[in-house]
Amino acid sequence: MKNRNMMFVVITAIVCAMVTCAISACSNGNKADGEHNDIDTINTIPVDTALRNRLECFAQKPRPQGNFAFHVFDITADKPVYGCNDTLALPSASCMKLLSGIAGLHLLGSNYEYHTEMLTSGKVTHDGTLTGNIAFKAGLDPQLMAADLNDFSKAVKDCGVKKVEGKIYVDLTITEPVKSERHWYPWDLTFSKYGLLYKGGDKVVKNLKASLRAHGVAVADSQVVVAHAPKGMKTVHTVKRPIDDVVKRMWKNSSNTQATAMLYTIGHRDNPEADPVASGVAYLRRFLHNDLGMTDRTLCIHDGCGLCIYNRLSPKALTTILRFGYKNKEIRASLERNLPVSGVDGTLAREMTGPKTRGKVSAKTGTLSHPYGISSLAGFCEASNGHLLAFAIMDSEMSVLDARVLQRKLCEELVK
Repeated sequence: MKNRNMMFVVITAIVCAMVTCAISACSNGNKADGEHNDIDTINTIPVDTALRNRLECFAQKPRPQGNFAFHVFDITADKPVYGCNDTLALPSASCMKLLSGIAGLHLLGSNYEYHTEMLTSGKVTHDGTLTGNIAFKAGLDPQLMAADLNDFSKAVKDCGVKKVEGKIYVDLTITEPVKSERHWYPWDLTFSKYGLLYKGGDKVVKNLKASLRAHGVAVADSQVVVAHAPKGMKTVHTVKRPIDDVVKRMWKNSSNTQATAMLYTIGHRDNPEADPVASGVAYLRRFLHNDLGMTDRTLCIHDGCGLCIYNRLSPKALTTILRFGYKNKEIRASLERNLPVSGVDGTLAREMTGPKTRGKVSAKTGTLSHPYGISSLAGFCEASNGHLLAFAIMDSEMSVLDARVLQRKLCEELVK
């Protein structure tokens, strides 16, 4: 009997070891897209089961016809809470700006600045003649307008310059004006609202000559050349624009011009010799695939602003984008500063103004009313148990008004 008992103990130990190995192997082989589970640092914080039950009920309630999908992820617990059609690729509208903004901050850094400079070389004689050259050296600042050239021209005037003996160099990062993406509707974007540096070299030259002349600096048309500034010139005026100014307008006000400029900036940084739009889109696709692990081929990117109706993201892709941004301390700070707040500011100033949701949701909106209703909302909120949630809800082929009701109801469930 004693030997039988000993044999039973040995067999039991072997079976337990085999089961443990099998469970370990299964857990390592079933990671969801964009989720990272370190076996040495398993997060044991539970998700709110009451919230999960509420979301399940919400998903099953009657709703207007159309495409409907959402995903909720508990950032505090580092676990998904609930999803309904969450991998379904749908038109993203302006929620695409979350991808381009976070990818841009990741590539360029949160301290990135756009620089625009006026430079001179040579000396100024007693009669105000500059014996050298002037150069206007511009990056891709999307908020520089024609009127801002007055500050550059004034700086030249303040140096005592009335006439230039040499050349006036206009050194531009891009010389062609912004063009509409082939799927954009003509009325979606007013190109006159773009900053000066996106209107093409001819416009920049025309405005720069007019500004210098208005400040008493004689300029002959033959002196102006669009070319790189010679080395060794002295800077007399600089305008620096932090990337956060661009991101704020992208997210808080959903500016399509600023998002397009971000795409140009990404593309130029990634490949200075290539077309910035094509290069920027290629980078966003690689970022989605390589950095976020979203390899679903139904996901599709055509621009950086979301105007193209053929852009496709899924709710799970959007929450993965948000989670990536949140894990980076500097990008997280930008998200906290610049996302619209429900009932308070930005594109959510007039949305979710009731006591249940006002001030409790920070999220990016996305809306296109053609060729059929497209509406999305993705961002963060704090649940009743104190956990931070990332969420995304996407609707299409549905009235935008109906979609916004669904968005409000989802947010009410999240903060309840």
